[in-house]
Amino acid sequence: MTSADPTPAGRTPAGPPPRLGVHATDDGVEVGVLAPHADAVDLCLLDPDPGSPTGWAERRVRLDGPDLGVFTARVPGVRAGQRYGLRAHGPWDPGAGLRYNPAKLLVDPYARGLVGEVDHGPATYGHVVDDALRGDPSGDPDPRDSVAHVPHGVVLDRRPGRRGAGEAVDPAANRPHTPWTDTVVYEAHVKGLTVRHPDLPPHLRGTYAALGHPVVVDHLRSLGVTALELLPVHAFSSEPHLVDKGLTNYWGYSTLGFFAPHAPYATAAARAAGPAAVLDELRTAVHALHEAGIEVLLDVVYNHTCEGGLAGQHLSWRGLDSAVYYLHDGAHPAALADVTGTGNTLDFRRPEVVRLALDSLRYWAEEVGVDGFRFDLAVTLARGHGGFDPDHPFLVAAAADPALHGLKLVAEPWDVGPGGWRTGQFPPPFAEWNDRFRNSVRSFWLADPARAAHGLPEHRVRDLATRLSGSVDLFGRSDPPLTRGSRASVNYVTAHDGFTLADLVAYDHKHNEANGEQNRDGSDDNRSWNHGVEGHVAADSVAADIVPLRRRSIRNLLATLLLAAGTPMITAGDELGRTQRGNNNAYCQDSPLSWVSWDLAPWRRDLLATARHLTALRRAHPALRSPRFFTGRAGPGERPDLTWFDPAGSAFTHERWHDADLRTLQMLRSVGDDAVLLVVNGSLDPVDVVLADDRPTTWRLAWDSTWEHPDDAVTAELNGGLHHDAGTRAALEPLSLRVYTA
Repeated sequence: MTSADPTPAGRTPAGPPPRLGVHATDDGVEVGVLAPHADAVDLCLLDPDPGSPTGWAERRVRLDGPDLGVFTARVPGVRAGQRYGLRAHGPWDPGAGLRYNPAKLLVDPYARGLVGEVDHGPATYGHVVDDALRGDPSGDPDPRDSVAHVPHGVVLDRRPGRRGAGEAVDPAANRPHTPWTDTVVYEAHVKGLTVRHPDLPPHLRGTYAALGHPVVVDHLRSLGVTALELLPVHAFSSEPHLVDKGLTNYWGYSTLGFFAPHAPYATAAARAAGPAAVLDELRTAVHALHEAGIEVLLDVVYNHTCEGGLAGQHLSWRGLDSAVYYLHDGAHPAALADVTGTGNTLDFRRPEVVRLALDSLRYWAEEVGVDGFRFDLAVTLARGHGGFDPDHPFLVAAAADPALHGLKLVAEPWDVGPGGWRTGQFPPPFAEWNDRFRNSVRSFWLADPARAAHGLPEHRVRDLATRLSGSVDLFGRSDPPLTRGSRASVNYVTAHDGFTLADLVAYDHKHNEANGEQNRDGSDDNRSWNHGVEGHVAADSVAADIVPLRRRSIRNLLATLLLAAGTPMITAGDELGRTQRGNNNAYCQDSPLSWVSWDLAPWRRDLLATARHLTALRRAHPALRSPRFFTGRAGPGERPDLTWFDPAGSAFTHERWHDADLRTLQMLRSVGDDAVLLVVNGSLDPVDVVLADDRPTTWRLAWDSTWEHPDDAVTAELNGGLHHDAGTRAALEPLSLRVYTA
């Protein structure tokens, strides 16, 4: 049952204007809704009513306003746990970008808790569609009430989160504040990381609670991880075309609410208890990770929403003020401008949109206690009227906001719009995903040898050298120069998007048939190498001799990632040899194809031991973690901080950097008394290398990528020793990497 006429909110009492959203007070709630072009906005208080045609009783409260585009009210008697939604009244004028339809219950963009799911039927569209969801977005408004077909907001209490028997939790109070120089990022999906873990209680697998369980924490710590970066945990909804295929948006890059945690990731008990318990479960996991010295970063998607293009659903922002929230092309009839590839783009030229993103960031930082954010398609967030602007108000505000001070801010420095590739162009304190690192490392270790095996030319070593030394060509530009340092480069070889590490060495081509798009989706620029046979090779296959070569290639990639200057990011499961069977776009695969498998064959255990060994080397040697760009200069009595040598142990000359046949180099890095020598052989042939240094040095072989397990050092000691003086000739296997320490 719905009240016949909305109850007027009455005159708003004197005092500061209500915040945006619906917030509990001592005697009710205060409400603020941004809808500048609306004629009126109703707060709809919802209670189950089996006798109602919709299944819901609804009391509507007409808000006051607008004042500077905001409708407000203070409503007494409303308590925590109350379900609610919004209805906006105004012109239905799609040609002008205005799509007001009060038949549609709208999600509050500031809702801290959400219950229910989008059912994707015709009632969730603002315009009339048929059962196949086809219709004219510029046609008539749809009159069907959507209250039973969309999620509802839930009013949350003002009290802090609680853990156990009432013990208060403040996850922000025990932040590790790990320096960038010591940071090792681990990118993971909440469900995918833990849903198959055999040592977790079944009711915890795939949940927020599992993230803080000792089993998971111990794995992360033993791996040397200092920051867990979670794929989106903001509430999200799957796209209708995926639902039609029986698939889901597994990754979560389809935001429905920028403040509410995604409820399906919570335990069944927390979901049954309601949104406050869901939020508390996430806060408790963050607290537990902090106790273990592990930061939590969130992958946040402020560039678009789940509402899709003009023909998409009518769930929240579209119904409140599409002309303000979304980027339009400026034409008439109005069309959405899309620089995200999703159908819509939030308009960061609008102060209101900038405020929404900043309010969301503050909430997650202060109330949930997260330690930083990775901004999906961050170029979109910095687009002004003239395109990308490194001085965009959003970037300036995020850098200057006291609530975000000291947190880690990481940009994905591109989108799909004009001039969308901007790696290296974000201002401090932002770090950035370094796609050039990914491409260079894959090319050197995989694509180039594959070409060489067919007699084709390879890339020179100079690009790899630039990436190993921190990508100063990208991140050195600043005012003053070199301010950002190598820490600004978030180095990665794999991420959620693309091949896994194990698949990079086993597939030349993507195999995305399970996605239902005839293998047209996903990148074709993989720079991978199957070593001669596509896909899995059985132990009894005639091609079994390539399997050890594949494993060595994995180790080469992993070592280059973890020993290069910059901030390394490991993708969950790569340390365990996880495969997606050649699918390089598994965004819609909520299945064992995407989940981390903890059933480890012997070679996977060896790989895990190798990953742990490499991160331990990184921790132990300051020369591998310098926060500043190298200069090649030496302090009094010290080595130069960076020196390059050729296979003969001679310093690189300009001509040698341009030698197309040279695929072997030595990189000597030094900080104070600590020195590390990386020797790289990217050739298909063995190469004799004269171990380099400009002073008498005894080098200790700390690791060799030909070793299946770090314990192979024992065999190496027996066969010729691990200690060698500078000037000693060492024989490197084809496609191998060694690490020597002084």
